Amino acid sequence: MAPSSLLHAPLAGSARRARWPIQLWHPGFIALAAIGVCASSRAPVENAALPFSVGEKLTYQVSVAKGGKVGTATMWIEGPIDVRGTSTYLLRFDSRIRIAFLTAISSSSSWFDPLRGSSLRFLKRERNPLTHSDESVDLFPDQKEWKSASGEVGQSPSSAPLDELSFMYFIRTLPMIPGSTYTFDRHFDLTRNPITVSVIRREVIPTPMGELRVVLVEMRVRDPRHYKGEGVIRIHLTDDDCRLPARIESTMPVVGTATLTIASQNSRCKKP
Repeated sequence: MAPSSLLHAPLAGSARRARWPIQLWHPGFIALAAIGVCASSRAPVENAALPFSVGEKLTYQVSVAKGGKVGTATMWIEGPIDVRGTSTYLLRFDSRIRIAFLTAISSSSSWFDPLRGSSLRFLKRERNPLTHSDESVDLFPDQKEWKSASGEVGQSPSSAPLDELSFMYFIRTLPMIPGSTYTFDRHFDLTRNPITVSVIRREVIPTPMGELRVVLVEMRVRDPRHYKGEGVIRIHLTDDDCRLPARIESTMPVVGTATLTIASQNSRCKKP
């Protein structure tokens, strides 16, 4: 799911609870997070197709404040793939960063049910000079339970749970109204909730693809492994129906605060 940049900004706007109905990091960089108060009581997926599908591929340049470009990252969707009788999208994220002789590698995979809007399985692998970690979890939405490969089990707060990576895609389905605030109890791990998403403002940012009109979103997450308390990830989504993550700012092991900037895209989203 995405680094773990921790930039703090005030949350704006009034809100009320919302759910993603059954109808429907940190990938090194998406430690992206995990995951309701919503400015709209209507679930976006009820009235529109998902803005992402199998075949989408986004590539990024990774840079740090005082070191320029230090690596690359890729987000893409494979599938469909069967998981316990359910057809899923396989969401993927890989990043590789190198500063001097230090290399950090992160890889995340999420098996996402696009009809139910929930994750069924999550894998994450991180390697850097400071830590080596692996996570493998199966999620059981009907039972509101999860079980890790190491034998750990836990309860989920939602029958449509999400993980770090799938939440990045879920954000793309939300109404992007500046001043709105959304709060979700959707991460499969109870201790990682709530997750708050604030829509800050519209702006234009430079990228290798040219200037892009975007909506700045700030996501506040709980992740004791990567943050001391609360972390903040800043995400710039393209200001169109595709909602592509054009820039992601977060903190990563070894390199500190880093920025992913979109360099190319192959989106199956159909713009109006």
